[in-house]
Amino acid sequence: MKSLASLLLLALPLVGKPLNVVFFLVDDLGYMDVSPNNPDTFYDTPNIQALADSGMRFTDAYAACPVCSPTRSSILTGQYPARTHNTDYFGAPNAFETLPENYDPAKDGKFGRHSKRPVRPAPYHNQLAADHTTLAESLKGHGYSTFFAGKWHLGNKGSWPTDHGFDINIGGTQGGGPYGGKKYFSPYGNPNLKDGPAGEHLPDRLATETAKFIADNKDGPFLAYLSFYSVHTPLIGRPDLVEKYKKKKEKLGLKSTSEDEAPRKNRTNQEHAIYAAMVEAMDLAIGKVLTALEDNGVADNTLVIFFSDNGGLSTSEGSPTSNLPLRAGKGWLYEGGIREPLLVRWPGVTKPGSTCDTPLISTDFFPTILDAAALPALPKQHKDGASFTSLLKDPTAKLNATRALYWDYPHWGNQGSIPGAAIREGGWKLIAFDYKKGTELYNLAEDPGEKTNLAGKNADRVKAMRANLDEVRSSTGAFRTSRNPDFNPNDFRKW
Repeated sequence: MKSLASLLLLALPLVGKPLNVVFFLVDDLGYMDVSPNNPDTFYDTPNIQALADSGMRFTDAYAACPVCSPTRSSILTGQYPARTHNTDYFGAPNAFETLPENYDPAKDGKFGRHSKRPVRPAPYHNQLAADHTTLAESLKGHGYSTFFAGKWHLGNKGSWPTDHGFDINIGGTQGGGPYGGKKYFSPYGNPNLKDGPAGEHLPDRLATETAKFIADNKDGPFLAYLSFYSVHTPLIGRPDLVEKYKKKKEKLGLKSTSEDEAPRKNRTNQEHAIYAAMVEAMDLAIGKVLTALEDNGVADNTLVIFFSDNGGLSTSEGSPTSNLPLRAGKGWLYEGGIREPLLVRWPGVTKPGSTCDTPLISTDFFPTILDAAALPALPKQHKDGASFTSLLKDPTAKLNATRALYWDYPHWGNQGSIPGAAIREGGWKLIAFDYKKGTELYNLAEDPGEKTNLAGKNADRVKAMRANLDEVRSSTGAFRTSRNPDFNPNDFRKW
């Protein structure tokens, strides 16, 4: 008797081979960190540039959250983090760690370090729920071999990649960074990654494992999901590359500069030698995997996606990069925190070197990959995403002229941000903060740096967009912040 997977595989289109998928997800990489978006970037990214030259670049692509775990959840589920209640990075202070799920935040104040803040953050679920059908599970059900390498950060043991549809897991754990052993160098101290030779570099090792999987599964179909730990802290680079960028920095006469982004300082230039070394090492790893596609004769039948999980780190933890002209960075609802580099190559479909300016968001990947692979849609699963294959065929096509994009981050960010939510409708973006800053409105077409708040001059637009934002929050069942009745301004002076 044939297996279910083999029967489903027989149901695939008979014309040509099933489409393979390679998904590159980089951690904390800023929109302006790569040369396709910023020819003047301090960092060398030739392999990423080559991918852009051979595929399509998206100018207005967004992560569903300004921090990592929620965006990762959105990619694998096709749902907004507010709907899955995965709204903060896993491991952040969480009311659910001490309170039952049916608690009322307006009646209880057990929030650990948040107990003295003026607004109580919403709780969140700190694992990817087992009842979601993930992208990997869906493809596996259609005969795909599925592979994961790198950063997972979607739950503790029992909610690791192999629990959510991946056949192979190389290095994925609950950790948000490479914190064991020698961090980015072997020995790694990672239970899901065997140590290599002393000094082996983590991004290269992950690329090597991905290339091996491609070679072993070149008869396909396969999903290779390379989720880099790079360029997340700790800031540690290959010594030779660090030295290269120290010399480059000295030659250019660069010094670190910053501007105010209350309550923090926001970096305004790129010159961090260690971070630069980390970006280039990641780029070299991309090149190794792309070469493996060519060497194994599957490049022409592989959809390649390159993306980042949130904006570049510019206001905290060393503030190693700048996202200018985009405002702020990781952890913030401003463009620097959520607008991401997105490159897609679908041989025979995407025009080499093409550009698309239609706004997209990370919930769109799941339905797009199924659509491109001619596999059935899962409308009950990817409720908040839309296939953009029409744009890959024609970047001027209309995806959905009335579609709004939505973000909800009801948490105090490590990077200095305050709780809030945002909505983008066409070229307009509204941010509704839950404390002090109030409502802000920006015309992104004219002001991508979000310098001029137009809320006071557009009362009708603000009212309409705020109503739409509230409707999305309601329809997704978003957990909300609440006022802290015990708040003492003398205990909280940052704002």
